[in-house]
Amino acid sequence: MAIELKGLTKRKDNYSQWYNELVVKADLAEQSAVRGCMVIKPYGYAIWEKMQQTLDKMFKDTGVQNAYFPLLIPKSFLCREAEHVEGFAKECAVVTHYRLKNDPNGKGVVVDPDARLEEELIVRPTSETIIWGTYKNWIHSWRDLPLLINQWANVMRWEMRTRMFLRTAEFLWQEGHCAHATAEESEARTVQMINLYADFAEKYMAMPVIKGVKSANERFAGALNTYTIEAMMQDGKALQSGTSHNLGQNFAKAFDVTFANKENKPEYVWANSWGVSTRLMGALIMTHSDDNGLVLPPHLAPIQVVIIPIFKNAEQLEAISSAIAPIIERLKELGVSVKFDDADNKRPGFKFADYEVKGVPVRLAVGARDLENGTVELMRRDTLEKEVLPLKGIAEHIAQLLEDIQQNIFQKALKLREEKTYVCDSYDEFKAKIEDGGFFLCHWDGTTETEERIKEETKATIRCIPLDGDNTPGKCMVTGRPSARRVIIARNY
Repeated sequence: MAIELKGLTKRKDNYSQWYNELVVKADLAEQSAVRGCMVIKPYGYAIWEKMQQTLDKMFKDTGVQNAYFPLLIPKSFLCREAEHVEGFAKECAVVTHYRLKNDPNGKGVVVDPDARLEEELIVRPTSETIIWGTYKNWIHSWRDLPLLINQWANVMRWEMRTRMFLRTAEFLWQEGHCAHATAEESEARTVQMINLYADFAEKYMAMPVIKGVKSANERFAGALNTYTIEAMMQDGKALQSGTSHNLGQNFAKAFDVTFANKENKPEYVWANSWGVSTRLMGALIMTHSDDNGLVLPPHLAPIQVVIIPIFKNAEQLEAISSAIAPIIERLKELGVSVKFDDADNKRPGFKFADYEVKGVPVRLAVGARDLENGTVELMRRDTLEKEVLPLKGIAEHIAQLLEDIQQNIFQKALKLREEKTYVCDSYDEFKAKIEDGGFFLCHWDGTTETEERIKEETKATIRCIPLDGDNTPGKCMVTGRPSARRVIIARNY
């Protein structure tokens, strides 16, 4: 079915509506019959696959292996770590029965009351508990460590207010779960993975991020410490784009996971977990896209170059195809993904609009006159600039141009973040400026009480304590009490 490309709401008029419309118009996803869940369409899933493949290789290059664990978790497992169950209790979907039966009143089917489970099962909101219940069988000696495991999976968190990719009841993600012999090794892995996420965000997504540590109030339930990467969207709101958690020995103690050290004495193992999700799709959309549709970084675009022939008859199409074939072959040799769209079911203008809204980085248009002149019209999606170039050497030009586009959209996003980052020492000034979005570098007295007050009065939260931030002591902008350093405060998705 053809997608209606007209009428995309302008970002400045309604950013939220612009986002929701773009997800659908760019053919990324659509709402499903299940409340709060989405269908990821082939084009959207192709982008996620490129993210997945890139991250998977990055993980494996550090020694991580993939495994898979059950979707359903015994309720008793979730309850073993007190902070963990408290953090997820309100979001859990619970399986209580295992069978349906025909309604005796003839109204379809009903739950069979005789098929109640002896123990209720939780649809995984995260997998620490089921994984650590398994690790007890895998870890016995220091020789079994470190254990570096990742799984690609879906999870369920019963969100009441959902938005495709950003916050859905079911979403896709990866979750790494590592076990170590020492606290130092576990902390090193925790930091290594947040650095890996930051590299992925900046080098592949072209999305600048700030690495930092979450406040105690914002850290993962059951963790000693949570590292995060925070990105700024075009409306000035923050998006938590990846986290890595130092879990200490909490889960090892909850599930009695011990190992015999080199002195043959029993010790609890040290743990960390880390993950990113399809929320990165939302980040990709909101970081780069414009009022014409998606703007995709070439490193993650499923189609990096689309070539559209403009022809009146079969003879012209055959001539164009013959001339373009060696260019396509050369692009593939250079590692560029290319599509030659010679379908005659759409007019060229519709194809132009379609690929523009889908964010294809480079578009070539070739007609009979172009062949006569030995030229091609090229448009780059990031700037919408067009130029006529010689066909000779065009493949090499495109390969370099894709890298230029990648860098250009990164620099554009970085410039926006810099322009919308403010040093602020006055709470009154903060409350006035936060309405327009942005990252605010503020002093905070370190108390949960002050943090909750800021959130209640401004709907902003402490996004992180930056790892490379300003550590000059000062006074809290809210209470005037001593502050060790500046933190980043912003409204967020």
